[in-house]
Amino acid sequence: MQLHIVFPEEKRVDMLKDDLGYFTVLLEDAVPGTKYFFSPDHQQDIPDPASQYQPEGVHGPSEVIDHRKFQWTDIAWKGLPLQELVIYELHPGTFTTAGNFDAAIERLDDLADTGINAIELMPVIACPGNRNWGYDGVYPFAVHQAYGGPDALKRFVNTCHEKGIAVILDVVYNHIGPEGNYFELYGPYFTDKYSTPWGRALNLDREWSDGVRNFILENIRYWFEYFHIDGLRIDAVHEMYDTGAVNFWEQVSHNVQQMQQQQGRPLYMIAESDLNSPRVIQSPDTGGWGFNVQWLDDFHHALYVLLYRKGREQYVDFNRIEQLAKAFKDGFVHTGEYVQFRKRNYGTSSAGVPGDRFIVFYNNHDQAGNRPDGKKLCSLVDFERLKLAAAVMLTAPYIPMIFMGDEYGDPAPFFYFTDHGDETLINDMRKGRKVAFNENGWREEPRDPQDEQTFLQSKLQWSLRTEGKHHLLLQWHKALLGLRRTHAVMKHFNKSNLQTYTAGQHLLAVHRRTDDGRQHLLSVFNFSEQTQGFSLPEWTGPWNKLLHSKDLKWMDTTVEPEDDGLELLVSPGSTVLIHPLSVRIYECRYCGR
Repeated sequence: MQLHIVFPEEKRVDMLKDDLGYFTVLLEDAVPGTKYFFSPDHQQDIPDPASQYQPEGVHGPSEVIDHRKFQWTDIAWKGLPLQELVIYELHPGTFTTAGNFDAAIERLDDLADTGINAIELMPVIACPGNRNWGYDGVYPFAVHQAYGGPDALKRFVNTCHEKGIAVILDVVYNHIGPEGNYFELYGPYFTDKYSTPWGRALNLDREWSDGVRNFILENIRYWFEYFHIDGLRIDAVHEMYDTGAVNFWEQVSHNVQQMQQQQGRPLYMIAESDLNSPRVIQSPDTGGWGFNVQWLDDFHHALYVLLYRKGREQYVDFNRIEQLAKAFKDGFVHTGEYVQFRKRNYGTSSAGVPGDRFIVFYNNHDQAGNRPDGKKLCSLVDFERLKLAAAVMLTAPYIPMIFMGDEYGDPAPFFYFTDHGDETLINDMRKGRKVAFNENGWREEPRDPQDEQTFLQSKLQWSLRTEGKHHLLLQWHKALLGLRRTHAVMKHFNKSNLQTYTAGQHLLAVHRRTDDGRQHLLSVFNFSEQTQGFSLPEWTGPWNKLLHSKDLKWMDTTVEPEDDGLELLVSPGSTVLIHPLSVRIYECRYCGR
């Protein structure tokens, strides 16, 4: 093994091998800016797998950086309680026209004014070319050069913290991207015992797996310590396999708890899991994996098919209002029954799991990007249904996540895009996506991920925030987020204080109350195109209307809809008329049976 310095002065240095097979060399003059390769066979020069910067791309030299040079000013930042988070998922390359962290900083005040206090960045590690979703990343420690590199990410995080915004980073540990992946030349990073849909699985439990585990553990520490990240969203944890006595995630949980104590602030671990198992968010002390919270896909699917009827072709196991009610009350919808999509019994119950252990959304990068047309919900349904979607998500007893631009209904699609340089890989990717879309019943030809226009058309149109129905939808989100931030009921995630009621196939009422029973909130959603009557349960009143999506101020029209005149409901069993595709939210103080 050789170290090949290519800048500022070219030279080759032999490295020494220790008893465990690791090669090392100590250089006195490796100053920041030094560029280098490793040469495992003394012939091929390849980047450092733990490179912290790849300024010339995934095949170029690695660069030494000095994290001590950045001047942090967020010393007073102590993080935010998990229960208070309103998360905003964004892709750094399409969030703004410039597509970098410094440009994103200029939009932070707009997000904070909306009520956003946490940003989830899609993966930011080094990827081939200049445009990529990030899930093809190949250097887990290196910030992508097209976004501005490591210092730009630090500036972004530092500014977020100054404005009271937490930063969550999406990271990928279940596979390494295909182009620029030289890991196997260094050691047994991968195993043939398991496979993933995206490439070979990382070796977490076979021979020489200790080094691979430590590689990931150090990467987790790296983001929390050197970039002041507040939380990590771990991609597809179900595609990471470990049969050892101490599960990898148990080890991660222990390490993160130690880091929390050292740094004096909460550090959140968020799982994307396809298991429908509460074990993911249970403590390692009880056999769990120790994640703080996980994405709740079932909530999205149950809501999506009620808003977009064609969605039932995509989510064949979701088609009933009772499933959304179950998602509100319990969490997982599929809890052990036979699921047609999976052709097997699937999942287990999450009833009793507090709501602050789940993140809900009505859109995310996968939902739009895995459509051939890249359309988000705002381009698939009308304005009234969009208001319904926002109300369902933001009144739920869960942590909400808004996908970038959805707060004002940005119609820009969000395509899957790449910038690979390997022609064989490009052709295989194009063929693979066509096959996948055909197998899932899509007749439409998918956009070419390599076409730069595919990327450019995915950029947000920020000017729309101030125009017409887009501005109205933004104000609707602000009103809902204001209610969520200030109302006592919204601060409670104990779902034993939540009841759901359904009427027919299209009406759902959700009743929530505080633990002391002094304050109640009733949200009634009508997903049909006809007025529905709903008889309130036998509670005393009065019930005060807080929000009604059909009030004139929330309508994209000059015609005010007919109102039922009920502002205060005092009689037990009173009937409320819920207009088509609308929501009414009522408050009751000192409300009893």
